[in-house]
Amino acid sequence: MAGIYVHIPFCKQRCAYCDFYSTVQHHLVGSYVEAVVAEARMRQIEGEIKTLYLGGGTPSQLPVQHLCSLVDGLRQALDLSHVDEFTVEVNPDDVSHEFAASLAGMGVNRVSMGVQSFIDEELAVINRRHDARGALDAIQALRGAGITNISIDLIYGLPRQTMMSWQKTLGTALAVRPQHISAYNLSYERGTRLWLMRERGEVVEADDKTCVEMYDLLTSMLGEAGYEHYEISNFGLPGFHSRHNSSYWDFTPYMGLGASAHSFDGKNRSYNPPSLTDYINCVSSGKLPGVVEEAEWWEQYDEMVMVALRTSRGLLLEDVACRFGDKALKHLLSNAKQYFDNGQLVCSNGRISIPEASFMMSDGIIRDLMW
Repeated sequence: MAGIYVHIPFCKQRCAYCDFYSTVQHHLVGSYVEAVVAEARMRQIEGEIKTLYLGGGTPSQLPVQHLCSLVDGLRQALDLSHVDEFTVEVNPDDVSHEFAASLAGMGVNRVSMGVQSFIDEELAVINRRHDARGALDAIQALRGAGITNISIDLIYGLPRQTMMSWQKTLGTALAVRPQHISAYNLSYERGTRLWLMRERGEVVEADDKTCVEMYDLLTSMLGEAGYEHYEISNFGLPGFHSRHNSSYWDFTPYMGLGASAHSFDGKNRSYNPPSLTDYINCVSSGKLPGVVEEAEWWEQYDEMVMVALRTSRGLLLEDVACRFGDKALKHLLSNAKQYFDNGQLVCSNGRISIPEASFMMSDGIIRDLMW
């Protein structure tokens, strides 16, 4: 067992681009915390727990007393004595000096903050509730509390974002030098406010050429600043790769707690209901929530190819042969030949990987290697 993920679905308001499960039903916070702790007690955990990750939603929307109750309850229900990375996701607007000190007091040693942009106009159009100054103040408050492992999320391809404004955001990020940066190409998910805004003509989606140029600028500036590009969307200073997320990419089992949380046992995946009331009612009745998805071998193969080739480490050919047999390995190498020939795939020490220069074309490459 690599780690525990706890989904905290509460948000103050919904960002225009977000399609994760979240809610504004804050009157259920207390009942939800009790249910998560109860689920943790019922779960069978095998092996040492190395990472604990509170994501969302917006975990920083939990009142401090409820956050403390959650963490204390998890410590009583699970053996967290081997945890070496304890991450909490926060919104900059929630981070005061007092809140930062509370996180440090709970044992949190890593914070992931959704900054998205350091341009106020860009933040406003995607309905973020903080501004650039607030994000910088939050980083300072966290460091002042002794939390020195800080990750920030950024988005490129935002409405009204330009190459100049993206360069300014990257420059501001590098000036404060967080230990980790995750950067994502904006996607318009059906049903989100941003998707509707595009359909009504209120915003214009960035074209592919612009997004590629923004990604190239991202990799160039962060590379020159000493960040290691260890996954398509993730960059870390040496020694600061996300240990929790890295377990997702190397198929290490993990457990998800809370509404809509996902788990992986090394073969099959399961997920809890994406409903606050259904989740609370299920756990309160003494039943474990969760639906198991039993994957066919070829689905497991496809997922291994997809996940491994998003990382700089790539895919170990021996793992493919051992897990899926020579037929799968032959399929992989046969379909990969055209990409070896044009340099969009490389093979070294028994691993195949996509070089950084071809990361933006990875979806097509990976798709062609699937079963």
